Amino acid sequence: MELAIRADGLRKTYGDVVALDGLSFEVDRGEFFGLLGPNGAGKTTFINILVGLVRKSGGTAEVFGYDVEAEYREARDRIGLAPQEFNVDRFFPIHEVLEHKAGYHGVSPAEAERRAAEALKTVGIWEKRDTRFDWLSGGMKRRFLLARALVTDPELLILDEPTAGVDVQLRRDLWRVIERLNAEGTTILLTTHYIEEAERLCDRVAIVDSGRIVEVATPDELRSRGTDEVFVTLADAPASVPDIDIDGVVGTRLDGDVLVVTAQGGGRIAPELLRSLEYEGHEVVDLDIRRASLEEVFVDMTRTDEAAKKLGAIQ
Repeated sequence: MELAIRADGLRKTYGDVVALDGLSFEVDRGEFFGLLGPNGAGKTTFINILVGLVRKSGGTAEVFGYDVEAEYREARDRIGLAPQEFNVDRFFPIHEVLEHKAGYHGVSPAEAERRAAEALKTVGIWEKRDTRFDWLSGGMKRRFLLARALVTDPELLILDEPTAGVDVQLRRDLWRVIERLNAEGTTILLTTHYIEEAERLCDRVAIVDSGRIVEVATPDELRSRGTDEVFVTLADAPASVPDIDIDGVVGTRLDGDVLVVTAQGGGRIAPELLRSLEYEGHEVVDLDIRRASLEEVFVDMTRTDEAAKKLGAIQ
């Protein structure tokens, strides 16, 4: 399969500070790929290298086979970037800003006007086309950044914290837009601190810490590495915690008439758990499994106080 992004041994240093330390991973064309990591992990530095805002100190970075430095124009013309910061020309109506953006990429005036209209309609702010950026609400500003990224009809769409600070409804609206774009063939690279966002949207995610890749896997594969909780409601509260000797069980506790079993692979151990309890004379009334979340696995893999605090603030 053709690669949309290839990073091999990518390094970036600022004096004694190492922002990227041998970052290596690949993203397939058409994939929805998440880049997760605590603050300072190197995510934005990597994006800035892809779009030509930062020069790498070593290694290789390619977009659809084009080296991001040696073949800058070919690589950059294939990327649409919606950054976290509001870096927008504030002196023109937003439809003109989009037309200017398209023009920078060699699009004719007539085609730029058509693309600007299409992008504004795609993100749902066409009626605000004659408004200046500063006069938009916070949510509309986020939508506009996405429209600006789309106006060049990119093959690779990079979204750096696209739903930061927006309300739940707008977040879900933006999800629907970018899911549709991905379904139509656009490759998407997403950075986010909202773990729910990555779980819902991404085919695969890379967990980054201290400028290095910790792991690349699907959300389901990562969740399987955490521990599930199995809640078994019993007809009568036992006097003590039942003895559970099953491979994969790492802990048990009682909460009244509910036995809580912590295990790797809750669904896998559930049948044997029921047989064991019934053999000991316990009547099972109900059973529920709470799977490990990607958030829990993320914190465990990065193991930084900053990551834990950030995720706690999100909750």
